[in-house]
Amino acid sequence: MSANFSFQRQASCSHTQARAGVFVTPHGIVETPRFMPVGTLATVKTLTSAHLEEAEAQMVLANTYHLHLQPGEDIVAGAGGLHRFMNWKGPMLTDSGGFQVFSLSKIRTITEAGVTFRSPRDGRIINMTPELSIQIQNTLGADVIMAFDECPPYPAEREEVVRATDRTYRWLERCIKAHQRPQDQALFGIVQGGVFLDLRRAAAEKLATLDLPGYAIGGVSVGEPAEFIHQIVKATAPLLPEDKPRYLMGVGTYREMAIAIASGIDLFDCVIPTRLGRHGAVLVQGERWNLKNARFRRDYTQLDETCPCYTCQNFSRAYLSHLMRSGEVLGYTLLSLHNVTELIRFTKRIREAILSDRFTTEFAQWLDSPPPQAAEPC
Repeated sequence: MSANFSFQRQASCSHTQARAGVFVTPHGIVETPRFMPVGTLATVKTLTSAHLEEAEAQMVLANTYHLHLQPGEDIVAGAGGLHRFMNWKGPMLTDSGGFQVFSLSKIRTITEAGVTFRSPRDGRIINMTPELSIQIQNTLGADVIMAFDECPPYPAEREEVVRATDRTYRWLERCIKAHQRPQDQALFGIVQGGVFLDLRRAAAEKLATLDLPGYAIGGVSVGEPAEFIHQIVKATAPLLPEDKPRYLMGVGTYREMAIAIASGIDLFDCVIPTRLGRHGAVLVQGERWNLKNARFRRDYTQLDETCPCYTCQNFSRAYLSHLMRSGEVLGYTLLSLHNVTELIRFTKRIREAILSDRFTTEFAQWLDSPPPQAAEPC
């Protein structure tokens, strides 16, 4: 790991694999465990950088695939890189675009070289290879960049998942060779393997031998039952190096994060807080409310009296309900700001509980509650 990056474990839970740590990057620290807001197109939908700072976001995501299509990495570089382009001073992470490319099942072709697909934006043919993905991410300039991986769908036959998992490792080796900025960009490898635990374990053990700056578990929250996610994380996370950050991709619900943290996961991302906010739903102390419901029309109390966010400190449930019923854009912003703040606060509270070894007692409701039928898509 470059001298610009480090991960220090500060405390561990005496009953689980949960840990609290600090991930150091060139643009600042990330106190783990931590939820990271998703800014796909260099914007967390409806929120400004000032909003993210207020929410105490420490690391923000952007997406390689989407930024390559619009506006193009060269335009971002012309502004001085991704941080300056979106006016975010803290750490950033770019996803490789693998998941998005593979979701284009009807307009893409996979070969050992990479993935060929037709741009849904302008129809041009794009050949996305591991080398091109890394080149784009080097140009964008995020602190953490992700290897280009093959994300098999769910469900998928074992033979298909084996091919995808093996190819993901070969592509990782190509990503490592193509990476031109190892001193100021940390390249994370991604564990694939579908719902087959033996494939997951083998992939994790193989990746661990490469001594990467960090490791991610991908290919989850793609439609499989939530219990499969728990099994995958429990089987995989302990096999990854203890002195490196561990990132569970695309997961951001209360229960899934708590259970993953108990298995040793440090970082999470998901679009769910802003997606819910744009549809009138809010996250309040572990519950999800639809503010369009009639019961909120004359509710003049704070949304959440324990929450310090601008929304909760200044507006009533009745006003927020009015905004969403009226389709006012301000409602999208206020609800998204609260939801992002709520998930960051949730992981902060877990971190504080780990530091004082109270994780299993304070968060027992999430660790012991029955699982939902399917994972929340992120």
